[in-house]
Amino acid sequence: MCAAVKRIALLGSTGSIGRQTLEVIAANPGRFAVHALAAGSDVASLRQQVEAFRPASAALADPLAPAADFPIPLLRGEEGLVALASDPQVDLVVVATSGAAGFAPTLAAIRAGKQVALANKEVLVMAGELVTAEAGRNGVLLRPIDSEHSAIWQCLQGEDRGSVERLILTASGGPFRTRTKDALARVTPEEALRHPTWRMGPKITVDSATLFNKGLEIIEAHWLFGLPYQRIEVVVHPQSMIHSMVEFRDGSVKAQLGFPDMRLPIQYALGYPERLPHRYTAVDWKAAGPLTFEPVDLERFPCLRLGREAGEKGGTYPAVLAAADEVAVQLFLDGHIGFMEIPQRIEEALSAHRPDGPLDLAAIQAADAWTRPFVLSQG
Repeated sequence: MCAAVKRIALLGSTGSIGRQTLEVIAANPGRFAVHALAAGSDVASLRQQVEAFRPASAALADPLAPAADFPIPLLRGEEGLVALASDPQVDLVVVATSGAAGFAPTLAAIRAGKQVALANKEVLVMAGELVTAEAGRNGVLLRPIDSEHSAIWQCLQGEDRGSVERLILTASGGPFRTRTKDALARVTPEEALRHPTWRMGPKITVDSATLFNKGLEIIEAHWLFGLPYQRIEVVVHPQSMIHSMVEFRDGSVKAQLGFPDMRLPIQYALGYPERLPHRYTAVDWKAAGPLTFEPVDLERFPCLRLGREAGEKGGTYPAVLAAADEVAVQLFLDGHIGFMEIPQRIEEALSAHRPDGPLDLAAIQAADAWTRPFVLSQG
């Protein structure tokens, strides 16, 4: 018997993960249908995607982006994203937006009982406690798209979660793995955007260069898999062939390996629990070469330390962490601050933050709103 066609709402369709998700959908005809597409402000790319995939609806997060003569009705703003995420005809919502824009539609999808494939790091970083609690109440499985968390998820299939000893996230080390601290201070945006192994958008590429993304991934792993922070570790693995590992209490270790290609974790999340037959890249193990591992140098890459510390403090500290990085990375890309000023501005924001009241959506939004002008004002 053929599986039913899965109707997908893709939020963040014009970004790197969104485009690769559409490649996966196109490579698996008869398994998936694009029911809704949403972008930030890239009207031209969204128009092309609508013409190619013929969704029933579309949305732009930017309420002011001009979109005259759009081929289908176009929803706008956060309300538009929420409407697509909670559409009764949608089976699976792929959240491929970046930043805080993914939070409201993710919660809306969960509350509507949709399955959620999550590529937005900030959703779990800023509000992991709220999101995972809501997912538990609604019987929703959060399907991670990040290659590291997908690897852990795959390694845990069929295993007793109580037998897990450690989660080991791997990091490529980025383009500056061997640079001295002094040399890092002179890094240009053009250099930071040249990642050695992955094809990603500008912000996440810079986050990979600072290793900030690994700090976020520690927090995500904590919420996705329920382990305390002291049992989640990061190791540098320059070849990016092992995407993460799980160590069990008997000392055995399971690892998920594969060529660095985001389409594989995307396809696994979309097709779960089935492994679909389409192959994007195969590894020639006879020619793969050695796989090596190194510790992380926290002096050169303090963003990893800051991520772990914010996660351990909990509350609204992770929201401050995410917002501070978003602003600092943009300042760096625009040429206003140096590469090593990114962690400096994040640490200043975390040190100055004073949590107020219980953790809820309003508190998270207030922390985010406080952080952005604070980071801009430093210097």
